[in-house]
Amino acid sequence: MDVILLQDVEKVGLKGDVVNVARGYARNYLLPRRLAELATPGRLAELQRHQELRARHEAQTVEQAQDTASALEGAELRFDKKAGPTGSLFGSVTATDVAEELWRSSRIRVDRRKIDLHDPIKRIGRYDVPVELFTDVSVDVRVLVLPEGGELPPEEEPPVEEATPEAEQASAEDETLPAAEVEPAVELEAEPAVELEEPAAEPEAEPVRERAPAE
Repeated sequence: MDVILLQDVEKVGLKGDVVNVARGYARNYLLPRRLAELATPGRLAELQRHQELRARHEAQTVEQAQDTASALEGAELRFDKKAGPTGSLFGSVTATDVAEELWRSSRIRVDRRKIDLHDPIKRIGRYDVPVELFTDVSVDVRVLVLPEGGELPPEEEPPVEEATPEAEQASAEDETLPAAEVEPAVELEAEPAVELEEPAAEPEAEPVRERAPAE
């Protein structure tokens, strides 16, 4: 039996999807809870026109997608939900919720199938949800899920990792070792020059006098 989903139904489909389900499941669960309606020819034609109109507002080029990504950087989507004391939601936040909030708050149309929420958000907290705007153009959208009438606790700073002995050793090896201390050179006292005594001059030999011959 073909029906049009009026809400996201886990493990069945997203809002606006046309799905084929068991007749009993549709009659006893989906239709009474207004989660779906019969897929009549008139409703299918209306759904097609609506989808075409939505598609016109989506990024059609890489440039448009990049402009949209810039607009979404730093943006936050806020959802106030009923939650229990442990933070579990009475309900969930789905890809359709994110797409509709993007349109409501920023007039940015995104195909909900390009919002990377494989599983609905079921707890309060902060989430970074990847959104594909165009081929090779994506952006992470910050989603805050808060309890009704409350606020989220402050974000915890990441713990400082303690340095392991191996890391400390590597860090020590990377540090520049201090230059080796050089002992000052010992100046040797110059030995006094030894003055060599000049050898004494030899006395001049007296001239030998010749004896006069005896008369």
